[in-house]
Amino acid sequence: MASSVEAQYERFIISEETRVNIGRLKESNTFTVTTGHQLNIFTGPLYFIYKIISTINLAVQLKQTYPNYHFVPVYWMASEDHDFAEINHFYFDNVLYSWNSEQRGAVGQFKLDQEMKELLNKVPFVPEFFKEAYSKQEKLADAVRYYVNHLFGEKGLLIVDGNTRELKSQFRSVIKDDVFHNRANELVNTTSEKLDKMGYKSQIFPREINFFYLDEGVRERISRAGSSFQVLGTDLSFSENEMMELIDLSPEKFSPNVVMRPLYQESILPNIAYLGEPAEVAYWLQLKPMFDYYQTDFPAVMPRNFVMVLDHVAQRKQKDLELKDQDIFADYNLWKKEYVKNKSNIDLSLAKEKDKISGIFEEMGKKAILIDPTLKASSIAAQHRAQKIVDQFATKLRKAEERNLGSSLGKMKDLKEILFPGGSPQERKNNFLMFYLEDPGFIDELYTHLDPLDFDFIILKKNGIKK
Repeated sequence: MASSVEAQYERFIISEETRVNIGRLKESNTFTVTTGHQLNIFTGPLYFIYKIISTINLAVQLKQTYPNYHFVPVYWMASEDHDFAEINHFYFDNVLYSWNSEQRGAVGQFKLDQEMKELLNKVPFVPEFFKEAYSKQEKLADAVRYYVNHLFGEKGLLIVDGNTRELKSQFRSVIKDDVFHNRANELVNTTSEKLDKMGYKSQIFPREINFFYLDEGVRERISRAGSSFQVLGTDLSFSENEMMELIDLSPEKFSPNVVMRPLYQESILPNIAYLGEPAEVAYWLQLKPMFDYYQTDFPAVMPRNFVMVLDHVAQRKQKDLELKDQDIFADYNLWKKEYVKNKSNIDLSLAKEKDKISGIFEEMGKKAILIDPTLKASSIAAQHRAQKIVDQFATKLRKAEERNLGSSLGKMKDLKEILFPGGSPQERKNNFLMFYLEDPGFIDELYTHLDPLDFDFIILKKNGIKK
């Protein structure tokens, strides 16, 4: 393990902390704390940063609690993913920047082509280390290693790419068992059914074979057809003997899917904790019996920290609107109705007026019955029409008051767009450069506030923190 990680850093300048942590992988009292993520260009959304900082901080806390052991933070690169559309863009200042490429296969092997150079020309505002990552490296995985190492290398974060022959050679027995006996499919489906009955919706769905065939420009599913194996979408076909030989001689050609990747990762690392997204935490629960079957330790699975950053503009709007922190998360339409109601000098529902009208029609109805009992229905219908007219007028009053309070309502809309751009949480859309370019100490500030053992949602303000 240590030699493979060391080889991955061969062409990179690394910190002393990183060098020491690579060496610690050889020691029996060393454990890792891991997070995994796709190879988003320019880091992608903010939560990528939060995942890594949560992981680094957990390693620090564990070392403080258990000083006789070493805890190494790890970023496991999803270099074998082939969903390019998920990682080929980022948002900055409400502008979408994309890398358009016709390349196929595992994204980590994508070459940094002319289209990437064109993208670099469109983003002159990015820091120099990004420009160096995408102009001096040949492949996307190397570029990501470069910028992640720049941002977090001083903290001793190890960046591990599982797409190597050496590491996959250690996983041969599992590859064979899954390809020929399909045990993971049975085990995970059984667990998923139990969880579904308990009300937990399945996040992932296994297949009979949970490996892709991997080659240059190709990452396609392997499917069994009788006594032969097909690589879907290609002309490749293998007999049973040929497939067994391929696993023995070229294990690097087998790429684990979402079901097998956690097992592969935990088979390689001396890992005790994994930090991920809510959906990740959920789907790991589906995998426990598979870990037991393959006699692999199952880590503590934890959510990463969730953060919302309020810059000076957002803080001013919050103050002007007299919003509590929890009010920021309120549905806008519900909040608007309550805000207008509280700020108006009159009862916009006209409740008293409606009560009076009801009283009038009730008296009219009583008199009408004395003359002609059949008029009771007419009286009730007239009351409903009158109430409807009052409700319509109340709506007009509310809308008029909304116009009067238009400035404040506009501030709330603006605040919502800052913190939930396009309706998505800030951390899932905005790039960290929104804050880093203005304040290069932004990441250092996050270290002081993110606590992986505190599961409160963090609201980070320029001059402090509230939860």
